[in-house]
Amino acid sequence: MKKHNFSAGPSILPQEVFQKASEAILDFNGIGLSLLEISHRSKDFVAVMDEARAIVKRLMNLGDDYEVLYLQGGASLQFLMVPYNLLSVDGKAAYTNTGTWASGAIKEAKMIGNVDVVASSKESNYNYIPKDFTVGSEYDYFHCTSNNTIFGTQMKSFPKVDTLLVCDMSSDIFSRELDFSQFDLIYAGAQKNMGPAGATLVVVKKSILGKTGRTIPTYLDYLVHIDKESMSNTPPVFAVYASYLTLKHLEENGGIAAAEAKNNAKAKLLYDEIDNNPNFKGVAAIEDRSFMNVTFTLTDESKQEAFDTAWKAAGISGLNGHRSVGGYRASIYNAMPIESVQVLVDVMKSI
Repeated sequence: MKKHNFSAGPSILPQEVFQKASEAILDFNGIGLSLLEISHRSKDFVAVMDEARAIVKRLMNLGDDYEVLYLQGGASLQFLMVPYNLLSVDGKAAYTNTGTWASGAIKEAKMIGNVDVVASSKESNYNYIPKDFTVGSEYDYFHCTSNNTIFGTQMKSFPKVDTLLVCDMSSDIFSRELDFSQFDLIYAGAQKNMGPAGATLVVVKKSILGKTGRTIPTYLDYLVHIDKESMSNTPPVFAVYASYLTLKHLEENGGIAAAEAKNNAKAKLLYDEIDNNPNFKGVAAIEDRSFMNVTFTLTDESKQEAFDTAWKAAGISGLNGHRSVGGYRASIYNAMPIESVQVLVDVMKSI
């Protein structure tokens, strides 16, 4: 039986992507060679990289003033690359602290220069998104995290700031329609809605780069990667190809708008059960609930063994909550079918 995979990441991807990616491992494009052994400079893979970059712009409705990069090192490396490329020698950056990964980004940025944490929900174990703050022109950029995987919170809108807007969208990119042109730089680890672990997407306005007055190590310089078209070093070939397949699947099935409609339906189904079933309660503030990572707990811990036994017997996987929160976390990324969410809801009803 195919498992119902609620893992927070690496996570579920469309079955069609798994099939095509597996075929490419054996014989890529009918050339008699595996995707894993061809040169990344070959015309076959260069075409993949070109289209993988182009499709991002189409989905986000962005023009030629934006550059698309596929890098390595996960979002964690971007915690360092962002301040290296955007934080001027004598300047300062503004950050919101909304969870573990936002906290990690702040830590890395402080190694490079001056950072102000303009808002934080740490005092409430990150169960809400702070909103009452302003960011002025005295900052080189403002950094936020759109969705907090561990704690199950999500920014429903983005503040108007008088500086560059930078966003870590690792866990909800391509899940909802946004005006992506409001952002000057977006980055995301691929292993949620885009593809397998190993590739990191960066979307950046080229015009904002090269202005910090600092010396940037070669690999950490976005301009180097732009000049080399994401091939300054050997790219993560398989991860880029699988990300391309995933985005192609998204584009061919109604794009981001269609994905958002499905995601809204899945989230409503699950949150309605949490709110109406006296055995469960949500963790995140209602207005800030994530539509990607649903966190909840039992109201009666004596029922934990029965519930755990039931969901595992139903073929559900990856439901345990992060140790920072406890309880349960159902990650319902783009590729999660609503039928799997219904299986979980039926188990919850049975407790």
